[in-house]
Amino acid sequence: MKIAITGGKGGTGKSTIATSLAVELSKKNKILLIDADADCPNDHLILSIKRKKIKDVFQLIPKWDFKKCIKCGKCSMVCKQHAIVFVKGKYPIFIPEQCNGCRACMFACPTNAIGKDNKKVGSIYEGKKGNIDFLSAELEPNQPSSEFVINALNDYIKSKNKKYDFILVDTAAGTHCDVIAALEKSEIALAVTEPTPLGEHDLKLILELLRVLKIPSNIVLNKANVGDKNLIKRLASKFNTKIIAEVPYEKSIMESYSKGKPVSHKSIKKLAEDLQNGKTR
Repeated sequence: MKIAITGGKGGTGKSTIATSLAVELSKKNKILLIDADADCPNDHLILSIKRKKIKDVFQLIPKWDFKKCIKCGKCSMVCKQHAIVFVKGKYPIFIPEQCNGCRACMFACPTNAIGKDNKKVGSIYEGKKGNIDFLSAELEPNQPSSEFVINALNDYIKSKNKKYDFILVDTAAGTHCDVIAALEKSEIALAVTEPTPLGEHDLKLILELLRVLKIPSNIVLNKANVGDKNLIKRLASKFNTKIIAEVPYEKSIMESYSKGKPVSHKSIKKLAEDLQNGKTR
């Protein structure tokens, strides 16, 4: 069963829930935990897993043949990422960190002066702890598009022949392209939020996305004893979903997190139990 642990807002506790669930479920099951937050992967820190790099990820970028270039500037005009700077009478200046590999410049060039090159945009890592196999993606500094790394991670997962009882995918915050890529083929999503106005706002965005993607969703309310729980209850009712777990804001949970230890709490144990028994579907 592939379960996405997601949520629109950053800092709600997605990684805390994902790692804690992985540990609980691994007591009776074979688990694959995937840290798909390529911009800021931290599941390996919480679980004290030593990662090993298994693959670098490369992205296509343009390469100019200035013998063919007529300095027309059309490549710069079509570049929506502003990765090509053009000054009249000069050859284009390329900023590879800005490029997302769309190839628009290649199609726009009237003299076929732009070929293909590549740049490293990230890496894929693996690790292991007990019954938990671990994979994570990490974006290179100054690169703009983490979805390329997540897509490569998805391809790598497909190539693995191992069978797991549960695959847990810890996505990035937000609803943008890398989150959509991480949600690929999930059977259910746990939307982690907190009972605050910002939590409600961003939860609405992720629930709307999950509805579009036709992925069944449930809500995990973290820091449940802080703020106004009714904000989330009303939203759950509107989207015809339910709050299946409430994790309190407690000192013991904060201490575990700060020490790099998975959180052990009765609410997490109950959630793991419900997932194993199919009560969340």
